[in-house]
Amino acid sequence: MLEKFCNSTFWNSSFLDSPEADLPLCFEQTVLVWIPLGFLWLLAPWQLLHVYRTKINRSSITKLYLAKQVLVGFLLILTAIELVLVLTEDSGQATVPAIRYTNPSLYLGTWLLVLLFQHSRLWCVQKDSWFLSLFWILSVLCGVFQFQTLIRTLLKGNNSNLAYSCLFFICYALNVLILILSAFSEKDDSSNNPSFTASFLSSITFSWYNSIVLKGYKQPLTLEDVWDLDEKIKTKTLVSKFEKCMAGELQKARKAVQRRQRGRAQGNSRDRLHGLNKNQSQSQDILVLEDVKKKEKSGTTENFPKAWLVKTLFKTFYVLLLKSFLLKLMHDLLMFLNPQLLKLLISFANNRDAYVWVGYLYSVLFFVVALIQSLCLQNYFQLCFMLGTSVRATIMASVYKKILKYFAWEPSFKKQVHELRKKELKNLLTLGQMQTIMTFLLYISPVLVSVVTFSVYILVNSNNVLDAEKAFTSITLFNILRFPLSMFPMVITSMLQASVSTERLEKYLGGDELDTSAIRHEYNFEKAVQFSEASFTWDRDLEATIRDVNLDIMPGQLVAVVGTVGSGKSSLVSAMLGEMENVHGHITIKGTIAYVPQQSWIQNGTLKDNILFGSELDEKKYQQVLEACALLPDLEVLPGGDLAEIGEKGINLSGGQKQRISLARATYQNSDIYVLDDPLSAVDAHVGKHIFNKVLGPNGLLKGKTRLLITHSIHFLPQVDEIVVLGNGTILEKGSYSTLLAKKGLFAKILKTSKKQTGLEGEATVNEDSEEDDCGLMPSVEEIPEEVASLTMRRENSLHRTLSHSSRSSSRHRKSLKKSLKTRNVNTLKEEEELVKGQKLIKKEFIHTGKVKLSIYLKYLRAMGLCLIFFIILAYVINAVAYIGSNLWLSAWTNDSKTYNGTNYPASQRDLRAGVYGALGLVQGVFVLLGNLCSIRASTHASNILHKQLLTNILRAPMSFFDTTPTGRIVNRFAGDISTVDDTLPLSLRSWILCFLGIISTLVMICTATPIFIIVIIPLGIIYTFVQMFYVATSRQLKRLDSVTRSPIYSHFSETVSGLSVIRAFEHQQRFLKHNEVGIDTNQKCVFSWIVSNRWLAVRLELIGNLIVFLASTMMVIYRDTLSGDTAGFVLSNALNITQTLNWLVRMTSEVETNIVAVERINEYIKVENEAPWVTDKRPPPGWPSKGEIQFNNYQLRYRPELDLILKGITCDIKSMEKVGVVGRTGAGKSSLTNALFRILEAAGGQIIIDGVDIASIGLHDLREKLTIIPQDPILFSGSLRMNLDPFNNHSDEEIWKALELAHLKSFVAGLQLGLSHKVTEAGDNLSIGQRQLLCLARALLRKSKILIMDEATAAVDIETDHLIQTTIQKEFSHCTTITIAHRLHTIMDSDKIMVLDNGKIVEYGTPNELLKNSGPFCLMAKEAGIENVNSTSL
Repeated sequence: MLEKFCNSTFWNSSFLDSPEADLPLCFEQTVLVWIPLGFLWLLAPWQLLHVYRTKINRSSITKLYLAKQVLVGFLLILTAIELVLVLTEDSGQATVPAIRYTNPSLYLGTWLLVLLFQHSRLWCVQKDSWFLSLFWILSVLCGVFQFQTLIRTLLKGNNSNLAYSCLFFICYALNVLILILSAFSEKDDSSNNPSFTASFLSSITFSWYNSIVLKGYKQPLTLEDVWDLDEKIKTKTLVSKFEKCMAGELQKARKAVQRRQRGRAQGNSRDRLHGLNKNQSQSQDILVLEDVKKKEKSGTTENFPKAWLVKTLFKTFYVLLLKSFLLKLMHDLLMFLNPQLLKLLISFANNRDAYVWVGYLYSVLFFVVALIQSLCLQNYFQLCFMLGTSVRATIMASVYKKILKYFAWEPSFKKQVHELRKKELKNLLTLGQMQTIMTFLLYISPVLVSVVTFSVYILVNSNNVLDAEKAFTSITLFNILRFPLSMFPMVITSMLQASVSTERLEKYLGGDELDTSAIRHEYNFEKAVQFSEASFTWDRDLEATIRDVNLDIMPGQLVAVVGTVGSGKSSLVSAMLGEMENVHGHITIKGTIAYVPQQSWIQNGTLKDNILFGSELDEKKYQQVLEACALLPDLEVLPGGDLAEIGEKGINLSGGQKQRISLARATYQNSDIYVLDDPLSAVDAHVGKHIFNKVLGPNGLLKGKTRLLITHSIHFLPQVDEIVVLGNGTILEKGSYSTLLAKKGLFAKILKTSKKQTGLEGEATVNEDSEEDDCGLMPSVEEIPEEVASLTMRRENSLHRTLSHSSRSSSRHRKSLKKSLKTRNVNTLKEEEELVKGQKLIKKEFIHTGKVKLSIYLKYLRAMGLCLIFFIILAYVINAVAYIGSNLWLSAWTNDSKTYNGTNYPASQRDLRAGVYGALGLVQGVFVLLGNLCSIRASTHASNILHKQLLTNILRAPMSFFDTTPTGRIVNRFAGDISTVDDTLPLSLRSWILCFLGIISTLVMICTATPIFIIVIIPLGIIYTFVQMFYVATSRQLKRLDSVTRSPIYSHFSETVSGLSVIRAFEHQQRFLKHNEVGIDTNQKCVFSWIVSNRWLAVRLELIGNLIVFLASTMMVIYRDTLSGDTAGFVLSNALNITQTLNWLVRMTSEVETNIVAVERINEYIKVENEAPWVTDKRPPPGWPSKGEIQFNNYQLRYRPELDLILKGITCDIKSMEKVGVVGRTGAGKSSLTNALFRILEAAGGQIIIDGVDIASIGLHDLREKLTIIPQDPILFSGSLRMNLDPFNNHSDEEIWKALELAHLKSFVAGLQLGLSHKVTEAGDNLSIGQRQLLCLARALLRKSKILIMDEATAAVDIETDHLIQTTIQKEFSHCTTITIAHRLHTIMDSDKIMVLDNGKIVEYGTPNELLKNSGPFCLMAKEAGIENVNSTSL
């Protein structure tokens, strides 16, 4: 039928049976024409439908679009001309075959369809379609056969169809031209990322990435050079898709958990009844403990939804998985074509009668198969890595979203870190050794299989002789197994790690969310807040902390909540904010809430950002808030004013400043209800009064708003609308100030007690006229160093202020400051041009550029051990030599088939060949095993050394380092970088050595067999080197950017964890989620770009590798007269192997250089300057200090060498067992004195002598171990109460209980279910601040050193507890020298001496009575606090 259609022969195999083979013209004009046309017409409807569904705004017409349309237009015209020619030629006698009408008609329709399709792409981001590109490729490939047939016909002198031939040649040239144009990408204005608009050919070869590689080679890349992510793989899109899938799967998993629990509960109830009958006498304590243990155990193993995460991820990313599966399947199927082609080529080399074109066809097929393989494999890798990064981003964002609901965090001590690290390294070593043994077994498998196969083949039948065709085809097949087998142990390890991670994530993400249904928000409600029979607990397993509370707060009321430490004041607030578990009852809230926590939460950012907290700037309101919260004097002295950067957790601010910023943040928000948890505890009395009057009180900024104020400042209570007295989680009394006084109940008793202790402090502080004074001791101005970095060493409240009377209280100065602030806000351009010196605190993370220094490599190699390195290299070299030997031996063995035939092959020769080949294979395996074992030991040793050096140095870094370095950066070094050194770097280094030696040995073998190959190797080697140079510069910098952009994610995460209650109270979860998503996306774009750079390299390297195979096979064809089959097999099997090995070599070279960046980053922190040595040669005498005498001799202190002094010649003697109170306005130098005693800062002049020993002459540990401090901010760690009190297990339980009794905590701890084993959460978050402070006191009581420093330690406790603490200290530390820094003057009125500091100098020093008589600064401070004599403060 087709022969009639063409009027010529359709198919005849004789066409191929000649030296100049060809295909019949009819076959070329039918089958080879209809394949591309059929492809186009079949898929066109789907493609047009897809364009219609996904269309965007029409793009402008480009030159490339016009060029393609014009060329297709030419094709249309040429086809029409051909049809016209046919019609004019046809005389109606049926002489013109039907094919001549059919094809032009089909082409006319096709070119019209192509014009329509190309036009429709104007409505797409990607202007070029994969479908059209494939059509052009098929057209060109299928047309090449007809092209060469027509040329041959013309060359033979047959010109009968000259016009048609010329038309075909022009059309074919246009086809080729359009294919070339299709490779170019059209730019789109809507996106700067070329991957979105890349053409099909550019996408599959990653050519769109060329520009960034070129840029990276010329100069180090910055974050701005890296393109943004596609919207489809941005965190927000991924998370929303993940959560949709997660909802259904998690629900199913939760139902399964409930079914399990019901089944177990039925079984347990039967067991318990049976057990109780048998064992009635067990003590209640043991039963409770066992119950708790069971709950913990069951919680970790059973009671959480399981097996839902993998299903959810599969549902979310199944399209990517399916695509990658299909690509890998195609690649793996093509893998098995190579051995078959090798077999055919060896057969061709042995058959001298075979036509030469057959050899060339095999060479071309070799190249085409390898090329398609490469493209499939690299696009498969691209999809896999995209999947990996998408899953990573999704999980990170989901975990972050979850922590906005609940969290748990675990810090550790150095010893614990070392212990955990030791276990980790031991496990790493064991894992590495097991992997090595598995690798050895799997590595030797192909060798053993080949030895066994060849031996069985020659032994089973004496006629069987091993020839090149069989041997090298088998070897190539066995080598296909080698890679998956070597990957197998890694797959097992990864799967185990993944299963552990999945279980942990399922437990975390599937956990019950905090139920806030008991907090009702109603906007049509007459009361602002209503507690109805409200009972709340921190943990379902514990008793209720807030019990049966009934409380109505009316809109606009100021309600004060008072009570002793641990009475449940902060818990009441937490319950209202939805932070606690509801037992019964509910809380109804009308309107929005602003919250000021007891412990200020400050973000790393400018002071202005902290106050605005995401709100729009209202300049007038902003200025009012600054003035009301007493922040104007601070702004005057902070570098950059309100644009000064605040460190993590407000590390460069005093406690008072942090509290005022926290209050300003709440005040600035236009909320309905203000919840204020003791905001006045950290500020001086006069500042507290200013804030109360200007912000909280009846005439403050918040008048008319509902305010719930928790306070210990009793003197403000007459001005509040209602007072609530809490005790043990319940309301004991409530009413107005006068009502409660008249009742003469608990409140009246507390008031009476406090007045006895503080004298007339209340009345004096409320007086308006005490704002001004004559002595010039008013809110002072900080003396600010030139750089904020110089502020760094001060802990929480060690900012230094100078007292300057002219600037202190003058309203003129305040007005000028407001004016300057306004001016600064208007002139934002000037502000951007130049930062005030010292305004920036957190230094931008240093990014190394260029090549990694040789010293870094040497540091790592030295850490591994030079001796071990020598043995590693020696083992791998012997392995390479054995590999060359086995290949040469196999070549000689296959050559025997020519010398002997089956009948006369000597048995001894046969056994020798098989034996030596097997022995050489065994040697390879054994030495790889030895090399790997040595490598694992060396790399574990290196990891251990680097981690120890890093940890030791970080622990010895001065405070300034922690003030200017976000925690995220340090965590990143210990997490990301150490992980790279543990796992990735050793593997890369091992693979690099093996690949390098493998390539050298392969090239040696190929060049030995065919020396002419050297001509090919040299230019290819040069190209390789260039590609490598281009790539490594880009890849290395992208990896550095990845590390740097990861740190802010960690920092933001930990910052969010510490400020959860504030974020939730202000309802700013979405803003923080968005910030987190932006951070992850910024990191993702660096990771994604790095992945693409790998693929870009791999495609180009594999192309060069494929060219090596092609050229090697072509040479086999060219020189087939001089080369035998065994040589051909030997060279080609090695050439096939070299592609993968070369690819891996360059990959590993870049991996090594990329991963060595981790060592570079670790080394950067290993080199951080240390504080003084912990122990020196000069040790203090045993029992030092025995007296506790302290002498300051002209002691001077400055934060940095270039800055002014902050302590200016302090000279005083503190006698043994003397009690000294230190007073002075905020920042007068009080806390600098503490820093000086502990040598947090080193002396700039003078000395401090304790019991005759100059403290600068001994080690820091020798000094600090002998001093005890109760700090302003109580420091607790997660762990048991016992561990927090006695971390080194130096004391008995009796001593600990005694200390708790003295610290007034015994009844509280005894009431806990687990007593001393009670778990303390991170930073002691499950205890009130007062309780934490008392625990620090108990810790100090246990330590019993001769010198005690109290740094405003009782600021957060009520006056009654403060009195109890002071009594305990007087009694228990009577044998100690005590230095007390205090806000409340009454706490130090019973001291032996009082030191008044001002501007870094001692202005007064003497007994309280002497100073009160002197009418100096202290006298005025005492009058301001309502203290007239020493006795007025005693009970």
